[in-house]
Amino acid sequence: MLVRMSRSPVLLFGLSFSLLSAAEIAQLIAEHIRTPEERVGLVVTPNIQHIALMQTSNEFRQICERAEILTCDGFPLYYYGRCRGLKLPGRVTGREITEDLISMPSTLKKHRIFAVVDGERTGRTVSEWAGAHGLGEAFAYYVPPVGFEDDVVESRHLAQRIGDHGTTLLFMGVGAPRSELFVGRYEDDLPPCWALCIGQSLIVALGLLPKPPIIVQRLNLEWFWRIVLEPRRLAKRYVWALFEFLITMFKDLLRFG
Repeated sequence: MLVRMSRSPVLLFGLSFSLLSAAEIAQLIAEHIRTPEERVGLVVTPNIQHIALMQTSNEFRQICERAEILTCDGFPLYYYGRCRGLKLPGRVTGREITEDLISMPSTLKKHRIFAVVDGERTGRTVSEWAGAHGLGEAFAYYVPPVGFEDDVVESRHLAQRIGDHGTTLLFMGVGAPRSELFVGRYEDDLPPCWALCIGQSLIVALGLLPKPPIIVQRLNLEWFWRIVLEPRRLAKRYVWALFEFLITMFKDLLRFG
């Protein structure tokens, strides 16, 4: 597949990142139905939080290493990758991939779409979007309980629902590491599909969360925008992630520099 031929030969934190743009990734996902032989195609868009989590969870790291597509979402990760010689097309965010996908509903009609989301409001909004674009009969969503990824019974139940739907395009919108851990742990129980771990991208793409202003995007300050919107939930998390990322970056430089 094109995906395999479009990975950087230069490893970053031991990971091989995609050289495809957001538009190219979205087009590939929209047009290609995965076969049983190809199984699950995991798509992860790491930022500094992902890199930090990999240092504390070998399981999370191994799952990310198996991903079909890895992109540099966070700007510190992207700039470090460029400094290390990666021929990246630019930052490729989960929001961009999601926005590109939902902008081509006619192409998505070949897919059966399942969304794992953070709440009923999100689920209803995605369902309304699907219905408005002729995708309603091929769409389903589910709101898992908190901690579902560590609950074997609940996770198997979710995997069965995804399989029974005949899913070919799976949106995992419950954040890292929950989305990645679920897909990694239960990929043998899932149908052949694209599994996009895209965090809050659906919420932003569908207007449930304000999109960063253009000036914020140009200055690569989306992280600050998110903290402003959710300071209690995100401030400490970003400080911890930045600290861990810087330590890991220096270790990576010593190892591969």
